[in-house]
Amino acid sequence: MPELLILIPTYNEVENLVPLVDAQRRAFPEADLLFIDDASPDGTGERILQMAEEDSRIHLLSREEKLGLGRAYLAGFSWALTREYRFCLCMDADLSHDPADVPRFVEALKEADLVCGSRYLPGARIENWSTYRLFLSRGAELYSRLVTGLPFSDPTGGFNAYRCDLLRRLALEEIRSNGYSFQVEMKHSAWCLGARWKEIPIVFTERRSGKSKMSPGIVREAFQVIGRLGFRRPRRGA
Repeated sequence: MPELLILIPTYNEVENLVPLVDAQRRAFPEADLLFIDDASPDGTGERILQMAEEDSRIHLLSREEKLGLGRAYLAGFSWALTREYRFCLCMDADLSHDPADVPRFVEALKEADLVCGSRYLPGARIENWSTYRLFLSRGAELYSRLVTGLPFSDPTGGFNAYRCDLLRRLALEEIRSNGYSFQVEMKHSAWCLGARWKEIPIVFTERRSGKSKMSPGIVREAFQVIGRLGFRRPRRGA
């Protein structure tokens, strides 16, 4: 059984590919990398294919249009489950998530079904964010926890790892969110199912290259999805 698949959605991330892969290879060389590219016009998909020719552990799942973060991860989960990986780790392509943390996630998965990187635990920090950006993020965390009852310190965080056994138990076909609220919905689904979870502190660094994918539509979706999750009742121990 293959061990770890790292899922990396991309859209216009060609500048970050080489430094990201180099950092991944230094941190956890035995991991496979699956890039899920939404028809990036900057040549991201073509560059991944070139890298895959030189490294058999690099894979590309190419989609014909921009379908969003949540759909990308769900496609990646399906790809992983079909090939019987043991673990899936989700991370951004822009180096805001440090590849050096990957071994810590894998170690934590020995005792958990879901491991979440937290920007707000003791020992964690955020680099290069404005006060306004930090205020918005903390507000989103508070709103998510109050509405859903989630005990996580960073429910919207995107650096997360799953046992594939847990993914098989989740009703992934019922996941509806597509933007950053996807992270909340996945964690809420796992928590409702009674999954064993653990948080570890991370250092989150604002992207150095490329443009953020945040938009007003993504924010609106997040408020709607999180509000809906508030009506879902946990089925602990299921």
